[in-house]
Amino acid sequence: MAKVEVVKGDITKIEVDAVVNAANEQLAGGGGVDGAIHRAGGPAIMAECRKIGRCPTGESVITTAGHLPAKNVIHTVGPVWRGGKQGERELLTSCYHKSLQLALEHELYTIAFPNISTGVYGYPKREAADVAIQAVNHFVERNERIKKVLFVCFDDENYQIYKEKLENMTSE
Repeated sequence: MAKVEVVKGDITKIEVDAVVNAANEQLAGGGGVDGAIHRAGGPAIMAECRKIGRCPTGESVITTAGHLPAKNVIHTVGPVWRGGKQGERELLTSCYHKSLQLALEHELYTIAFPNISTGVYGYPKREAADVAIQAVNHFVERNERIKKVLFVCFDDENYQIYKEKLENMTSE
């Protein structure tokens, strides 16, 4: 089964087949991880995003990785947190599943995820970590071609949350 790990660091420097970007529906770059990926990857990523146009919440699209050490960037649009009763959990789960499915379709077997929707979209970090870990584990249990999934945490709080949750899972 795929190895699922958490690391603290800068997702733009991680060497994997695919880096996942927490994008907006317009694929227009922006703040947080989205801005960092576009800045580090260079204009080739934005050029492909413009050709694609849009990506609905819960869906994923793929582009070049430009200057990043990955082969491709998978852009996924997480939900804005609106209290948890607007289908946020299902949409966030979909982000992880659709991103992993797209990776498989493009023969990308090592994938790095940021903490989708936990920045300006306001998804509570602990709940988002639960969704992320469950969605990824559910997917990789059924798809042995995925070799490694990294949750790349930029901040200490997310890193500690993911570390704790992954350790608790392996000790059960």
